[in-house]
Parts: sequence; C-alpha cells; structure tokens
Amino acid sequence: MAFESVNLQIYIYSGTSGSYTDTDLKYTISKSLIGTDSNIMFEIGELVRDYITVSFNNDYLSNTIWVSTVGTILTDLGSAFDYGSPVINHYLAFDGYGYFEDAINPQLSTDALISANTIYLPEGVAGKLPLFAEGVGKVIIDSTTTQVTDNGNSNQKIQYLTIPANSTTIKVYATDDSTLKKTINVINLCEPKFTPYKVTFLNRMGSYQDVYFFKKSIETFNVTDETYKRNTVNTSTVTYSLNETQQQRYNANATKSITLNTGFINEDSNKTIEELFLSENAWIRYDGNTLPIIPKTKSMTFKTSLNDKLSNYTVDFDFAFNKINNVR
Repeated sequence: MAFESVNLQIYIYSGTSGSYTDTDLKYTISKSLIGTDSNIMFEIGELVRDYITVSFNNDYLSNTIWVSTVGTILTDLGSAFDYGSPVINHYLAFDGYGYFEDAINPQLSTDALISANTIYLPEGVAGKLPLFAEGVGKVIIDSTTTQVTDNGNSNQKIQYLTIPANSTTIKVYATDDSTLKKTINVINLCEPKFTPYKVTFLNRMGSYQDVYFFKKSIETFNVTDETYKRNTVNTSTVTYSLNETQQQRYNANATKSITLNTGFINEDSNKTIEELFLSENAWIRYDGNTLPIIPKTKSMTFKTSLNDKLSNYTVDFDFAFNKINNVR
C-alpha cells in the first residue's frame, strides 16, 4: 500500500490549547499527491484568518485563537495508514504577517510585539505596550518591575502592559527573567499648541499599537449627491410655484477626512509608520470616541537622519463611515 492522500480537519477555537470539541470543526480538506511528489502541503492561513475577530474600542484585548489540525493519511486503497495517523498539531494564530525577506512561515516577535525601539507619548499620558506573554518573564519600566504570567488561555496570550506617564526606559526580559530581549526608549513630548491625536492600528505582529500625531491637523468634508428634474406644473391651474424646486436633490451624504502630522520623530519610527500604511484596521481617538479610519495616503518616502536631519510624516486618513447614518 502506498501513501496517496491526506484528509485534514481544522478546528478553530478560544480557550486553552487542545480544548476543541466537534462544534469547533471549521474545515475539512482533502489533497492527493501529484505526480512524483512525496509530500502534501496545506496552506491554511487565509482560512484561519476568517475566524480572527478584529475589533477595537480602546480596550486592548487579545485577539489570538487556537488552531488544531488533525491529519489522516490515506493509502491507495482508500484506508487509513497503519501508523502515525491521525497526526494532531496545535497552533496559536495571530492576525499578523511577515515580509518577503522573512521567507516562508517566519517566526515573528516572541516578546514585545512592536517592531520599533522607540515610543512617543504626550507628556503626562500613559501608554500601552503589547507583549507576547508566553515569551516574556518580566518587564522593567524605569525602576518598576512587573512579572508577566501566562495561564495558557488565548485571551491572555497578548497582554497590554500600561506604560506609566512620563516613563523613559522599558526593558523586556525572557521567561528566565535574566535574558534581555528588547530595550525600548519612551520619549515624552510636550505639545503646547496642537491637540495630539492617538491612532491605533493592527500591526504586523497581530497586536494593537498606538502612534501619536502631535502637530498640525486638517479636517476636510466631501459631499456626494444626485439630482433629478421634477415636473412642478399644477395641471388644475396650469401654473407652477416659484417656491418648489425643479432640480431635486437626493441621496445626499458625505465622508470626512483628516490630515495628521507626526511632528519630528527619529529614524527608528519608520518601521511604525510603514506598518500603519500597510494595516487593514486602524482607529482614531476623536472627540471621546474610538472611530474607524482608513489610511488614504498610498505612498511613503522613508526619511533618514543622514538625508533629512529631522523627520515629520504627514498622513491622510478617511473616516471609514458616511456622515449621515445609513447603516441598514
């Protein structure tokens, strides 16, 4: 008997690893060997992503899920293989991505879930640092140590540690509490003239990350509508009223946009701005609400200390909803 095909069952669920039930079965896929191939490969990333909920209301919740796969090897007679079957694997899924240069199935950060080593915060304002709890033992912010624990539940895998206002240095250590994994500098800016806006986006690590825009902001308003010509003649009197419109407007609505400026930031922050541009999910803290936005700017010129001395990024955003509520 020869190995011919594999049936793969995919379970997607929350909770702890391996705690799936029959109701968590989301996909069953079957693939056969082709030609002289000696292995079968399944790409399940896009299938799993459909079940990762991305929702943010200034609440910083872990949005990871567990994925368990059960693979059954079949022979050319259609029966299950005699050994090694079924093959069960468990994975923790993030809504993140790797770059082309990272090669296939890259392992993203296992400690602090941000790419840059610099965080900018308004003076007197606390921040949030996303951590992969499974890979972090402790975090020292200035002189204060916080132990990070992981109970194995999917809702604990990404934890958002509060960065106290006016902190300056964050040191993230591995689970042995002695290996330094990442040092992050916190720069606190006093902005006396403009109102800083906080934009939160889903970064490439699959965590929510904040970026503040400190300088000038411009809001714009774009209206769309349609018109048709009405017949206003009164057939009884064979007259028409001068007060009635002949050109009738309908389907009027509008979208709002905002242009934000980071202010001067260092070259290390290019990573943060790049991931913001690539993010499919972003929100702005606006008038006390957390509102969805879409980065409208589609091109970016990286600025460096050598070429530009000081770097300021201007980014246009569209509010991701119509001004007049037409949600149906």
